[in-house]
Amino acid sequence: MRINLYDLPDPLPDTEEFTDLIPDRGVKIERIVSRGRTAPAGEWYDQDRDEWVVLIQGEAVLEYEDGETLRLGAGDHVLIPAHRRHRVNYTSRTPPCIWIAVFGELT
Repeated sequence: MRINLYDLPDPLPDTEEFTDLIPDRGVKIERIVSRGRTAPAGEWYDQDRDEWVVLIQGEAVLEYEDGETLRLGAGDHVLIPAHRRHRVNYTSRTPPCIWIAVFGELT
C-alpha cells in the first residue's frame, strides 16, 4: 500500500492525529500531525519506551520537566529516553507539523 507522509487529513485536526505506519511489534513507527498543539500546564508524557522523533514539516518547541527546551524546525530530530518527562509547548499552525516518531528500545 502506498502512503504519502504529506497527505494530510481534511479537515486538519485542531490538536493531533496519530497514524500507525508500522504496526507495533516491539518497535512502533507513527506519523503525528499537529497544528497549534500546546500541552495543558502540568501535563507530561512519561513513556515506557525510548522515542526518536523527527519533525519533517513545521516548527515546534519541546520542554522537559527539568526546564530544558528544544526549538525544532523541519529536519530536526531528537531521541527522548524512556521516562524522560516531556511535553509539547508549541506547534505551528501554518504549516502544520508533521512528525515521524519511532518507539522502542533505542538506547
